[in-house]
Amino acid sequence: MVVTSEGDLENQAIIPYDRLFVNGNGTHVVGAVTAIDEVAPGKGGNVVLNNGEKIHYDVLALATGSTWPGPINFPDSDADAIASIKDWRNKIANAKHVVIVGGGPVGIETAGEIKDAYPDKKVTLVHSEKQLVTDTYPDRWRQDIEWRVRKRGIDLILDDRIDSFPAPGTIGVTTHNGKELPDAELVIPSYGPRPNTAYIASLDPSVLTEQGFVKVNPTLEIVNHPGVFALGDIIDWREQKQAAKAGNGHVPVVATNIQGYIAGQPLNKIYKGSPEMILVPLGRSGGSGYIGLLWGIVVGDWVTRWLKGKTLMVPAVRKQFGLS
Repeated sequence: MVVTSEGDLENQAIIPYDRLFVNGNGTHVVGAVTAIDEVAPGKGGNVVLNNGEKIHYDVLALATGSTWPGPINFPDSDADAIASIKDWRNKIANAKHVVIVGGGPVGIETAGEIKDAYPDKKVTLVHSEKQLVTDTYPDRWRQDIEWRVRKRGIDLILDDRIDSFPAPGTIGVTTHNGKELPDAELVIPSYGPRPNTAYIASLDPSVLTEQGFVKVNPTLEIVNHPGVFALGDIIDWREQKQAAKAGNGHVPVVATNIQGYIAGQPLNKIYKGSPEMILVPLGRSGGSGYIGLLWGIVVGDWVTRWLKGKTLMVPAVRKQFGLS
């Protein structure tokens, strides 16, 4: 979406909330939570918005996700988000050499999309580890995705990083290890996300790890705070942060336990983790994936294109929300 206007993805991928609630049973409030004012553990409280408004809660679920650098750090309003998307498209289109910092899924997918849209453009991917992605995944899959990245004509600089990003309009950048890229016209940060949890310190700073993740029980209730749950990217759980884990794993646990909590019953639904699965398209025609079942299954271009590369799963998500 941030690389090319082809397909008008912004008109499909930005999904409204007007059909979020079942039978309209709910209220959607637009605002940013700045604090949580708990009466006492297990006694409810208020969430405080940036406009000063307070919203009472008896049970609270926190699912504020991650903050990202670079092109997918979208502004809050639709108009500003669309303007940001178009701005990044122009930057990418006009740059002869694009350097992407971060060789995780976002960095790899961005590199692949640029090569797909602009086959002759020079693209370099800088990653701080000796292999792409993380050691959550086996070496044989990391080697497979590296081979496919190189096959697409994307240059790789591994075991290195960019310490400081050049000012807009500046040409050239040098890596930490001294590798000079004198013709780099655009440097895109695509390294890992950070949990969006600063506001939770107002509830209890001790429930946040040093990295900002939220400490939860296996019921996904926040430690020492009955009736306050957390799910999605923000929880302190040893797993890769992915939307599928939240939707298929966290949500059923939290929804069931909220009902139990309201009824005064023990919280019996436990989150046991999810298998690691990932699909990383390199444009619409290929990519690589790993399915952490059985012996660990590596899939290539055809499966990645069929499951994700062609549509980026946008139609499937829209269908979940009752949208065409």
